[in-house]
Amino acid sequence: MAAATACPRAASSNSQLLSRSPPRAAAAAVALAPSPRTSMRRRLLLGVGTPVVAALAAAAPPAVLQDGAVTVLITAGAYSLVRVFDELTERRLIEKSLSRKVVHVLSGVLFMSSWPLFSNSTEARYFAAVVPFLNSIRLLTYGLRLYTDEALVKSVTREGKPEELLKGPLYYVLVLLFSVLVFWRESPIGIVSLSMMSGGDGFADIVGRRYGSAKLPFNKKKSWAGSISMFISGFLLSAMMMFYFSSLGYIHVIWEEALGKLALVALAATVVECIPVTEVVDDNISVPLATMLVAFLLFSSNAQ
Repeated sequence: MAAATACPRAASSNSQLLSRSPPRAAAAAVALAPSPRTSMRRRLLLGVGTPVVAALAAAAPPAVLQDGAVTVLITAGAYSLVRVFDELTERRLIEKSLSRKVVHVLSGVLFMSSWPLFSNSTEARYFAAVVPFLNSIRLLTYGLRLYTDEALVKSVTREGKPEELLKGPLYYVLVLLFSVLVFWRESPIGIVSLSMMSGGDGFADIVGRRYGSAKLPFNKKKSWAGSISMFISGFLLSAMMMFYFSSLGYIHVIWEEALGKLALVALAATVVECIPVTEVVDDNISVPLATMLVAFLLFSSNAQ
């Protein structure tokens, strides 16, 4: 009987213990609880913003959503690429000159390789053009010293001066922009021109700095090793990129004729790169312009 009367008391005691909240836990719960103003703001954002975004997404054509997403992805990738080599240069894991030229090569190659990710709409090229356009604005901003970014300046310039961003790097980005808007992925002219500018000119500098002891007789700033490297790397990269786009159905290539034409284009670009005119015309202008001219004469029948 005593045991029977003890059980209700114990149960009553336990229920009282369970019903009581620890003082610290209660204080924490109060501290974490959102204020009425925050709750109101959150309800407004969720109640108004979400339907608006959902409505815009539902109304937008699938091609626009695809192109917009790819543009954001490539823009972030381009920014990350430069930042990675900024960090490698800062930690002295890679030489400054090598970092600059590796970025030079990869920027053009990866940008071209991303073109098939865009839709087949007529507006797709304009979405792709946003990437070099934003980069050109960025270079202008830092080159004019409106803002400072020492890591960017060190990674893409020769002497580490912000004004250099307004020369070679800016010309490079503008050529990317021009090639997207004028040629796009259906023309071998733009593909070959960017391949020679990014791969050919980039590898010419990398190899020339290491193995360029034998200089050209008419230009002591250039070497036989660098010029030969430009011809070979530009030719191979152009062939690879043309194979890439032809396999996806964007261009039609008759390889028995194309290889000889690519050799002529690579030779013309190499000659222009090695002649002593860099003090007047930057390589990032002279090489792609010469390549576009020769490629237009040779591949104009293949351009759509």
